Amino acid sequence: MADAPQIPDEAEVRARWGGFAWTAENAEQAKKVIARYPEGRQQSAVMPLLDLAQRQVGAETNTQGWLPIPVIEYVAAQLDMPFMRAYEVATFYTMYNLAPVGRFHVQVCGTTPCMLRGSDDVLDACYKRGLKKGATTADGLFTLTEVECLGACANAPMVQINDDNYEDLTFESMSAILDDLAAGKQPKIGPQVDRQTSAPEGGPTATKAMVTENHDYRGEW
Repeated sequence: MADAPQIPDEAEVRARWGGFAWTAENAEQAKKVIARYPEGRQQSAVMPLLDLAQRQVGAETNTQGWLPIPVIEYVAAQLDMPFMRAYEVATFYTMYNLAPVGRFHVQVCGTTPCMLRGSDDVLDACYKRGLKKGATTADGLFTLTEVECLGACANAPMVQINDDNYEDLTFESMSAILDDLAAGKQPKIGPQVDRQTSAPEGGPTATKAMVTENHDYRGEW
């Protein structure tokens, strides 16, 4: 895509990441992940190991993380699988970043439900703060990407920032979230209006007793 982040020069990437290896903690985690699968099926661990590798890169760079080619090669070698098979996985799923991103990867859903409920306002809030699609801000804090459905249509419009969803957004609430993140604060995760997960605003309108306990309604029906 035209707005996709640009992968650095290969020589630069290999110079920086050619010696990638698990930290001691992640090496143990990788062993645990691989052990979940039957003998001969270790390649099934490729997705969680790629995610673990991306998180390690993120920890080393103080970003959300990405997957340089040498890192994908490292994971493929550990699983005794061809590099291309691991690369196919990394390029298929958008949870993997194939180019460097900022400390906060702002993924704005632009699919129909979010678009109809104001995703353009969410994008405007990002633009007003200097974010541009497919680019990282000069301070290294934010990378902006417009994505397809993230599965929170009932709470549209929404964004995913790193591992967290922020929902029921407006121009004002999105601006406040970006301001908080830039200031080192943790914004409220989830709906930005008075609702519990995807319940109606103001609280549930049915099965209200389930709010506080696992209430058995069967005798009341």
